[in-house]
Amino acid sequence: MELMRKIARWTAARPWLTNIRPAVVRIDKVLLRLTKGRITLVGMAGMPSLTLTVIGRKTGLPREISLLYVPDGDDILLVGSNWGGPGHPVWTVNLMANPDAKVNVKGRTREMNARLLNAEERTAIWPHLVKTWPAYNTYQSKTDRDLRVFRLTPR
Repeated sequence: MELMRKIARWTAARPWLTNIRPAVVRIDKVLLRLTKGRITLVGMAGMPSLTLTVIGRKTGLPREISLLYVPDGDDILLVGSNWGGPGHPVWTVNLMANPDAKVNVKGRTREMNARLLNAEERTAIWPHLVKTWPAYNTYQSKTDRDLRVFRLTPR
Protein backbone atom coordinates (compact mmCIF):
# COMPACT_ATOMS: atom_id res chain seq x y z
CA MET A 1 0.00 0.00 0.00
CA GLU A 2 2.84 2.39 0.81
CA LEU A 3 4.33 1.80 -2.66
CA MET A 4 0.99 2.71 -4.26
CA ARG A 5 0.85 5.86 -2.13
CA LYS A 6 4.36 6.88 -3.24
CA ILE A 7 3.49 6.27 -6.89
CA ALA A 8 0.29 8.32 -6.53
CA ARG A 9 2.16 11.22 -4.94
CA TRP A 10 4.82 11.15 -7.67
CA THR A 11 2.22 10.95 -10.44
CA ALA A 12 0.16 13.81 -9.00
CA ALA A 13 3.09 16.19 -9.37
CA ARG A 14 3.63 15.41 -13.08
CA PRO A 15 2.52 18.14 -15.55
CA TRP A 16 1.09 15.57 -17.99
CA LEU A 17 -1.47 14.42 -15.41
CA THR A 18 -3.58 17.49 -16.22
CA ASN A 19 -3.88 16.24 -19.81
CA ILE A 20 -5.44 12.93 -18.78
CA ARG A 21 -7.63 14.42 -16.03
CA PRO A 22 -10.91 14.05 -18.00
CA ALA A 23 -10.31 10.31 -18.48
CA VAL A 24 -9.39 9.86 -14.81
CA VAL A 25 -12.57 11.64 -13.73
CA ARG A 26 -14.74 9.51 -16.05
CA ILE A 27 -13.19 6.25 -14.79
CA ASP A 28 -13.65 7.36 -11.20
CA LYS A 29 -17.34 8.16 -11.78
CA VAL A 30 -17.91 4.66 -13.17
CA LEU A 31 -16.13 3.08 -10.20
CA LEU A 32 -18.20 5.18 -7.80
CA ARG A 33 -21.48 4.03 -9.32
CA LEU A 34 -20.51 0.37 -9.64
CA THR A 35 -19.21 0.10 -6.07
CA LYS A 36 -21.63 2.54 -4.37
CA GLY A 37 -18.72 4.72 -3.27
CA ARG A 38 -16.56 1.96 -1.81
CA ILE A 39 -13.84 2.06 -4.50
CA THR A 40 -12.24 5.06 -6.19
CA LEU A 41 -8.99 5.56 -8.08
CA VAL A 42 -7.68 7.71 -5.23
CA GLY A 43 -8.60 5.01 -2.73
CA MET A 44 -6.97 2.30 -4.82
CA ALA A 45 -3.79 4.37 -4.70
CA GLY A 46 -3.85 4.14 -0.91
CA MET A 47 -4.97 7.70 -0.32
CA PRO A 48 -7.97 8.70 1.82
CA SER A 49 -10.90 9.21 -0.54
CA LEU A 50 -14.58 9.94 -0.25
CA THR A 51 -17.62 10.68 -2.31
CA LEU A 52 -18.97 14.15 -1.60
CA THR A 53 -22.64 14.85 -2.27
CA VAL A 54 -23.62 18.52 -2.46
CA ILE A 55 -26.71 20.27 -3.76
CA GLY A 56 -26.25 22.09 -7.06
CA ARG A 57 -26.74 25.80 -6.48
CA LYS A 58 -28.58 26.30 -9.78
CA THR A 59 -30.41 23.00 -10.21
CA GLY A 60 -31.10 22.04 -6.59
CA LEU A 61 -30.13 18.48 -7.55
CA PRO A 62 -27.62 16.34 -5.66
CA ARG A 63 -24.15 16.28 -7.23
CA GLU A 64 -21.52 13.63 -6.42
CA ILE A 65 -17.77 13.82 -6.82
CA SER A 66 -14.91 11.64 -5.67
CA LEU A 67 -12.27 13.58 -3.75
CA LEU A 68 -9.11 13.09 -1.79
CA TYR A 69 -9.63 14.17 1.80
CA VAL A 70 -7.46 14.84 4.81
CA PRO A 71 -8.74 13.50 8.13
CA ASP A 72 -8.49 15.84 11.11
CA GLY A 73 -9.94 14.09 14.14
CA ASP A 74 -13.67 13.60 13.45
CA ASP A 75 -13.52 16.39 10.88
CA ILE A 76 -12.72 16.16 7.19
CA LEU A 77 -10.62 18.68 5.28
CA LEU A 78 -11.24 19.19 1.56
CA VAL A 79 -9.09 21.24 -0.80
CA GLY A 80 -10.61 22.73 -3.95
CA SER A 81 -7.47 22.31 -5.99
CA ASN A 82 -8.95 21.54 -9.41
CA TRP A 83 -5.50 20.04 -10.03
CA GLY A 84 -4.04 23.56 -10.17
CA GLY A 85 -6.41 24.68 -12.91
CA PRO A 86 -7.35 28.34 -13.32
CA GLY A 87 -10.87 28.13 -11.86
CA HIS A 88 -12.36 26.90 -8.63
CA PRO A 89 -14.04 23.50 -8.88
CA VAL A 90 -17.82 23.64 -9.12
CA TRP A 91 -18.28 21.56 -5.98
CA THR A 92 -16.68 24.37 -3.94
CA VAL A 93 -19.16 26.93 -5.28
CA ASN A 94 -22.03 24.55 -4.52
CA LEU A 95 -20.72 23.94 -1.01
CA MET A 96 -20.43 27.67 -0.38
CA ALA A 97 -24.06 28.12 -1.48
CA ASN A 98 -25.28 25.22 0.69
CA PRO A 99 -22.90 23.95 3.40
CA ASP A 100 -24.99 20.85 4.15
CA ALA A 101 -23.27 17.86 2.56
CA LYS A 102 -22.96 14.11 2.73
CA VAL A 103 -19.76 12.15 2.57
CA ASN A 104 -19.41 8.47 1.80
CA VAL A 105 -16.20 6.93 3.05
CA LYS A 106 -15.83 3.23 2.16
CA GLY A 107 -19.59 2.76 1.93
CA ARG A 108 -20.42 4.60 5.16
CA THR A 109 -22.41 7.82 4.68
CA ARG A 110 -22.34 10.72 7.14
CA GLU A 111 -24.09 14.08 7.11
CA MET A 112 -21.69 16.97 7.45
CA ASN A 113 -21.66 20.75 7.69
CA ALA A 114 -18.98 22.56 5.68
CA ARG A 115 -17.20 25.80 6.44
CA LEU A 116 -14.75 27.61 4.17
CA LEU A 117 -11.57 28.33 6.11
CA ASN A 118 -10.35 31.92 6.21
CA ALA A 119 -6.82 32.85 5.13
CA GLU A 120 -5.29 32.47 8.61
CA GLU A 121 -6.93 29.09 9.20
CA ARG A 122 -5.87 27.91 5.74
CA THR A 123 -2.26 28.92 6.37
CA ALA A 124 -2.24 27.19 9.77
CA ILE A 125 -3.64 23.89 8.41
CA TRP A 126 -1.61 23.85 5.14
CA PRO A 127 1.31 21.78 6.53
CA HIS A 128 -1.16 19.11 7.66
CA LEU A 129 -2.73 19.05 4.19
CA VAL A 130 0.54 18.68 2.28
CA LYS A 131 1.70 15.96 4.65
CA THR A 132 -1.15 13.84 3.28
CA TRP A 133 -0.93 15.08 -0.31
CA PRO A 134 2.29 16.97 -1.21
CA ALA A 135 0.91 17.76 -4.67
CA TYR A 136 -1.25 20.50 -3.10
CA ASN A 137 1.91 22.65 -3.15
CA THR A 138 2.33 21.89 -6.86
CA TYR A 139 -1.31 22.70 -7.58
CA GLN A 140 -1.07 26.00 -5.66
CA SER A 141 2.05 26.99 -7.59
CA LYS A 142 0.25 26.46 -10.93
CA THR A 143 -2.50 29.00 -10.28
CA ASP A 144 -2.94 32.58 -9.10
CA ARG A 145 -6.02 31.77 -7.04
CA ASP A 146 -5.90 30.61 -3.43
CA LEU A 147 -7.06 27.01 -3.21
CA ARG A 148 -10.23 26.85 -1.16
CA VAL A 149 -10.05 24.69 1.96
CA PHE A 150 -13.17 23.45 3.72
CA ARG A 151 -13.60 21.90 7.14
CA LEU A 152 -16.50 19.45 7.28
CA THR A 153 -17.82 18.61 10.73
CA PRO A 154 -20.39 15.89 11.52
CA ARG A 155 -23.98 17.05 11.99
